[in-house]
Order: sequence, then C-alpha cells, then structure tokens
Amino acid sequence: QVQLVESGGGLVQAGGSLRLSCAASGTIFRINAMGWYRQAPGPQRELVAQVTSGGSTNYADSVKGRFSISRDNAKNSVALQMNSLKPDDTAVYYCYADIDGHRYWGQGTQVTVSS
Repeated sequence: QVQLVESGGGLVQAGGSLRLSCAASGTIFRINAMGWYRQAPGPQRELVAQVTSGGSTNYADSVKGRFSISRDNAKNSVALQMNSLKPDDTAVYYCYADIDGHRYWGQGTQVTVSS
C-alpha cells in the first residue's frame, strides 16, 4: 500500500513564506512525475507545480517566480517552497505522485494567507 503524507502549511501573512513537504512510502518501484495541486472553495483543482523524474519542472503562471518545487529521489519526496504569498494562494494543497502506473494523492494541507 502506497501512502503520501504531507506536512507544512498553516496560516501566514501576505508576503510571507511556507514550505510544504510530501513523502511517499510503501512498495515503490518507480516514481515518475510528482507535484502539487491546490483547491480553493469550489470544484476546480488547479495544478500548481510539477517535477518529472528527470528534474524538469512546470509551474502555473500565477506562481511563477514565487514558488519552487524540488524532489529528493532517494527519499521519495517532493517539496514546495512558497514565497511572497498572496491571499489568492489560500487553498488546500494536495501533493501527488505517479507511482508504477497509478496516481496517488496526499491528504491535503490547508494554506491560509491573510491580507
């Protein structure tokens, strides 16, 4: 059974920083892409950032220059460094990992940015 466990998140003032982490555990042969989505109140989940197994990254336009994604293949983990946070960044953040042909999700962590 593969599990993704997230940590980080919380409440921060606008302009502040937070770091989210996510680690995969269980029987894992290969992890392809890893990344983060977020969901503000409403049905839409937005891709924030992703990183491939080769290290290529992709960011939503709204976070470019402020957020940075990184992964540690030895630890099966991915992190999201969020700087210059804005109230519009408030959402539940979910990590994901494409592991052995399946997409797994973390439990979600709340990020709240106050103005």
